[in-house]
Amino acid sequence: MEPQPGWDSALGLRIEELTPTRVVGYVDIDERHQQPYGIVHGGVWASIVESVGSHGAAFAARELTGSMAVVGVANSTDFLRPHRAGPVRAIGTPVLVGRTQQIWLVEIEREDDGKLIARGQLRLQNLPTPPENRD
Repeated sequence: MEPQPGWDSALGLRIEELTPTRVVGYVDIDERHQQPYGIVHGGVWASIVESVGSHGAAFAARELTGSMAVVGVANSTDFLRPHRAGPVRAIGTPVLVGRTQQIWLVEIEREDDGKLIARGQLRLQNLPTPPENRD
């Protein structure tokens, strides 16, 4: 599927597989993702973890109750190897899908050699309805 509007589009994240137990997304990393030293900014990896985990958790929540929304409440992402450019694959799987919270593990690997470059764990809160805009 094409990138969703908003941050996924800015990242260039494309979700290719989406089930309640697995999400696979791709990003073609280029210079817009780099920090001044020419490697990918850690915030990009954390954002991919957040987005991939959120897509999976939202799908799992809908399967669980039919109308639930989710919001991320904690994101811990480890940066394991530098990466400069080229496609990466992010694979998200649930660690816990509970009534009120979920935990998703997301591993990001280089497409050309399959090496793990970042991994993160995302904790999400299940909400009965989507949050309203509040000031």
